[in-house]
Amino acid sequence: MLTETQAPAVEPAAPLADDAPSRVASGSGGISGTDTPLLQPRQTQDADAFANIFIGIAGMIGAGKSTLATALGQHLGIDTYYEPVADNEYLADFYTDTPRYSFAMQVYLLNRRFQQHQEIIWRGRSAVQDRTIYEDSIFAKMLAKTGLMDERDYRTYQSLFRNMSNFMCKPSVIVFLDVSPEASAERIRMRSRDVESAIPLDYLKALHEGYEEFVQSISRVIPVIRVDYEKFASAEDMAQMIKREYLDASFLRRASAFDPHR
Repeated sequence: MLTETQAPAVEPAAPLADDAPSRVASGSGGISGTDTPLLQPRQTQDADAFANIFIGIAGMIGAGKSTLATALGQHLGIDTYYEPVADNEYLADFYTDTPRYSFAMQVYLLNRRFQQHQEIIWRGRSAVQDRTIYEDSIFAKMLAKTGLMDERDYRTYQSLFRNMSNFMCKPSVIVFLDVSPEASAERIRMRSRDVESAIPLDYLKALHEGYEEFVQSISRVIPVIRVDYEKFASAEDMAQMIKREYLDASFLRRASAFDPHR
């Protein structure tokens, strides 16, 4: 997988409605105070909802996940976890010779993300993570589909992920940052990481398709807030919107299993 960090998970924060549709945030989001039950003060609802929350941020390379994670961590006063990039000893080799290092890279990332995911859970504190472990499956699937990962290696990766997923608690909510392949390419160019300089637009287009499939699948299992980052003036504005959207439990629904390779 091309990259952008992880810890122990927290149980989902509010009862989930089985038949409620997933919420798509278009820019302002939010709910009015009249949506709050009369016998439950808004301050109490806020405190309860965010006392034990695990927020996962998902999105394309360069979508702004780390920036939003920082803003959410500060806005909500919760722990923030970042993707391991600087100490990724496979990253340069992966970009230099992708077919040779694709499996090693994916297993390395899966291991690090599982370690971080579990750390969030074990600590038992509210947290936000700037890339979810579930997204690894998008990159692995695309690598196999394009011939950059051996089919045998991909089957091994699938089996490993499924076995590890039996020990994972799901995030309370996933925030999906929706950016186009072209916007992703421009943001990659602007942040100027040498190892990312050769990522072709076709790769990003294929990745974008993979994310669309991912969102459709994961939203059956975990509440998803889909956000167009371009419609917000700042990460702080988005953090405020996400807080309001999460408190509107109508976008949540219950599910029990997620197969990232289905």
